[in-house]
Amino acid sequence: MTYQIVERGSPNTIDYKLYIKNEKGIVSPFHDIPLLADNTGKVFNMVVEIPRWSNAKMEINTKSALNPIIQDTKKGKLRFVSNVFPHKGYIWNYGALPQTWENPELLDEHTGCKGDNDPLDVLEIGYKVAKRGEVLKVKVLGTVALIDEGETDWKILVINVEDPIAPEVNDIKDIEKHFPGLLKATVEWMKIYKIPDGKPENKFAFNGEPKDAEFALKIVSDTHEYWKALLQKENTNGLSCVNTTLNNASTIDDEKVQAILSESLPLSEPSPLLPEVDKWHFVKL
Repeated sequence: MTYQIVERGSPNTIDYKLYIKNEKGIVSPFHDIPLLADNTGKVFNMVVEIPRWSNAKMEINTKSALNPIIQDTKKGKLRFVSNVFPHKGYIWNYGALPQTWENPELLDEHTGCKGDNDPLDVLEIGYKVAKRGEVLKVKVLGTVALIDEGETDWKILVINVEDPIAPEVNDIKDIEKHFPGLLKATVEWMKIYKIPDGKPENKFAFNGEPKDAEFALKIVSDTHEYWKALLQKENTNGLSCVNTTLNNASTIDDEKVQAILSESLPLSEPSPLLPEVDKWHFVKL
């Protein structure tokens, strides 16, 4: 299956929306794109929300029909992650695993905190800078258990299976071997990235120690089951389960898809970014 993007509105504004489509039409990156990318059970689809080195905090909008990728806002203003020296923007291709959900009603047995109500976050470490809305085929290498403002927020470390070094990278220990310093930088980045916004350091389960691929795959499997259960709920607490392929009560036809798209502004030129986006912030560790 190949995927393309459909953009609406003006990039760098609150009107911007990025939809994803396949050969048959628009699909939800939350619900329609399969978690598994092949029949081996070892390769997964990853939806890229934020390309490496960029700052705009883009995310799958779990509350809007068809779940377009939008830029997060706070108090009506677009959110950009700060450059905390020496890190420029996001230091991986950042995105999500489709058909997963961190259940906010369950206490995670490993962290003692409830889920953050989002799909699983993914950090792709290959050499290629991905594109927003791109769907990559990745394999799972490990995970870090971030506690974000009291919620469990697993970060799954993956690599694009098409990366030249991918055959040699299969577990957490291989990251340290082939990408020395990246695991340390990953934990540091997640620990301090909110400090420029006046927030305290983030906390971790396991003292920030990354867990291996087997552990991470269990997290992926569990959150996939939570997603299946979400589709059966009568009250999804504002999350949209609208889809175009699952043939359930929330599946819509093309006429309704076009009606949703028509509510968005046509694609237009990007709004200029403020120079503050490139500002460096310095934090004492």
